[in-house]
Amino acid sequence: MTADGRPRFDLPEVDAFTRTYWDAAGEGRLLLRRCHAPGCGLAHHYPREFCPHCWSEDVTWESARGDATLYTWSVVHRNDLPPFASRVPYVAAVVDLVEGPRMMTELVGCAEGEPRVGMPLRVTFRRLGEGLVAPVFEPVGARDGTMPHDHSSRRTLATDG
Repeated sequence: MTADGRPRFDLPEVDAFTRTYWDAAGEGRLLLRRCHAPGCGLAHHYPREFCPHCWSEDVTWESARGDATLYTWSVVHRNDLPPFASRVPYVAAVVDLVEGPRMMTELVGCAEGEPRVGMPLRVTFRRLGEGLVAPVFEPVGARDGTMPHDHSSRRTLATDG
């Protein structure tokens, strides 16, 4: 709930199966599921108890490297659901993880005009409250203020707010 008693829409519903994923995120680790069925071996995200490629139940948790590239994005300028209204504008994104799966997320540490298809990204984590942490992605180099995907010059990354 928000301070004014309204429900929050950014908190996941954690159950017995997904608890492993959310606990790992709280430790700063991104987990995937990988299939071990003969002839498959594919990783997937979001976490499911079966492989969405071959339907095998022979899947296990695996740590992801945390590296990705930007597939697509949308800058959200209006969202009235708590607590998103206080975050606008924000960048909703889909990223391609190096392990193969495509993941919906948020792009942080990047000015509105900066996103580019294929931009290298690295996972970071956002505290949501109520003991939950979610993986989000930032441009590689965002922590040191440079954008190495632009090889012609090194630019200072604009900060939020």
